[in-house]
Amino acid sequence: MEIAEYNQAVDRYADGIFRFAVKHLRDTEQAKDVVQESFARLWQRVEEVDGAKARSYLFTTAHHLMVDTVRVAAKSTPIETRHERLAGSSLPHPDLKEVIDAALAELPPIQRSVVLLRDLEGYSYEEIAETTGLNLPQVKVYIYRGRTALKNFIGSLENVL
Repeated sequence: MEIAEYNQAVDRYADGIFRFAVKHLRDTEQAKDVVQESFARLWQRVEEVDGAKARSYLFTTAHHLMVDTVRVAAKSTPIETRHERLAGSSLPHPDLKEVIDAALAELPPIQRSVVLLRDLEGYSYEEIAETTGLNLPQVKVYIYRGRTALKNFIGSLENVL
């Protein structure tokens, strides 16, 4: 990969990785760190990574960084605190975005990642499999389970709107 290709990758993919990380982590500072670390790792391997595969490399790296971040946070955050977040945000008529964000937060990290890659970033099943290191049937199962869990959490749209 040439330096010009690296700079193009920054221009093309930084916003998408940031959106993916914010939706996954629900923390803009951690999301910025994930984006920065993803590009730092690409820079360290700039001569090894093919420019055509930069997108895949970056999203794969970001995915692994987010999984590590979630694991560390889960070890240090008591479960009561996580449930208080949801209880404190129940409004009589909650904002749809808040409900969806809360629903996404309840998904296991791998389901959250595949659902966000598919529905937010528009990745194909094959691209998600390559990015996450899962096989194609696993990707389809995780997306199905994630969407089902979101549907069950959100319930009827009439209840939200």
